[in-house]
Order: sequence, then C-alpha cells, then structure tokens
Amino acid sequence: MNWFVGLGIAGLVLLVLSLIFDGILEGLFGGVLDGLFDGLLSLPVIAGFVSMLGFGGAIALGTTGLGVTGATAIGVVAGAAAGWLTWKLSRVLMREQGSAAPQGGDLVGGSGSVVTAIPAEGYGEVLVYLAGQPLKLAAKCSVPVARGAEVWVESVLSATSVAVRPVED
Repeated sequence: MNWFVGLGIAGLVLLVLSLIFDGILEGLFGGVLDGLFDGLLSLPVIAGFVSMLGFGGAIALGTTGLGVTGATAIGVVAGAAAGWLTWKLSRVLMREQGSAAPQGGDLVGGSGSVVTAIPAEGYGEVLVYLAGQPLKLAAKCSVPVARGAEVWVESVLSATSVAVRPVED
C-alpha cells in the first residue's frame, strides 16, 4: 500500500513541478521527450499516469481483496485513462492558442505620421500604431515627405523599418 501511495504522491509532485516550471523540467531530459508520440509522453501525461497508477492501486488494494497484482492492473488502467485525458486536454488547450499577438505584417495598409522628414529614396522616421501602441520606425519613400505628413505603410522592410507612401488628399 505504501508503494502505491508513494507513486501517487510522486506523480502529483511531478505534475505540479512540470506545470510551475513549464519547459525547464523537460529541458533536463535533453529533449528526449520532444515530439515523441505527438506529446503522448510529455511530463504532465507521465505525471498523470504515475499519480493515478499509485492512487488507483492504493484504492483498489484497500477496498478489494485482489492483492498487489490486481491492484497494479487496476492502477495501470486508471493511470492510462488519466494520461490519455491529460494528453487530450493539453492538445485542446494548445490548439486554442490564437494568433492575437500583433505581427510586423499587421502594419501594412496602416497609416502613420512622419516624425523626421523623409528625403526621396532616403530614410526618415514615422510614428505608427500597432495594436494600439505607438511604434517609431525608420521609413523609406520614393518621394520626399515632409514632417507631420500622413503616410500609408506599403511594406515592412525589416523589424525596424518600413516602406511608406504619402496619403494624397
């Protein structure tokens, strides 16, 4: 009985540690579990299996007269069910991650204002808004654009620069 309870507690401790420290514990294994069986051997799944193996075996041993072998079999079935449910839940949660974070490409088609005048075929600076946050970027234009003029972002050249064109009234 003590072995089963010990396994259950060890599984819970591993589960808590894997949730708190996220990828750190998996990194300790040197990437051995990465991509293996499409996440079926992730630490939360293993922890759920070990925990239910222990607690399920302890409950079966304490409430039935099956003995250690029968309790182990019941614990393995309970552990497999808990591991499978953990795997399914983690897949659902990972699939639900949206791409709400703004990307540089979200700037294209947006407007901004010139902060530092842009010479023809040269660089100046523009202030644009990305997800409601002001962003100051280097800007290039084929024609000169005066300070304070409104511009449209045509393309993203790099993480810190964009190509713009003046807004024509």
